[in-house]
Amino acid sequence: MADDKNMAQAYWQANLRLIAGCLVVWALASYGFGILLRPILAGISVGGTDLGFWFAQQGSILTFIALIFFYAWKMNQLDNKFGVHEE
Repeated sequence: MADDKNMAQAYWQANLRLIAGCLVVWALASYGFGILLRPILAGISVGGTDLGFWFAQQGSILTFIALIFFYAWKMNQLDNKFGVHEE
């Protein structure tokens, strides 16, 4: 019983670390590059516009979609590691 509880706690901690990492990447792409660092990125041109504007309009969305797939992939690995995967 105690071993199951320890495994469940370790699984949850690994899940929370993954979520925190994804949120940091999302915040950096959305707020960092799109808003806070936009004046610094203004000199770099991507697709006819500056990089800060691109991150605000397209980059944050593409980063979010990539994070969804990354999270699903990593959670499948965690599920397999802790034996809670679906058949």
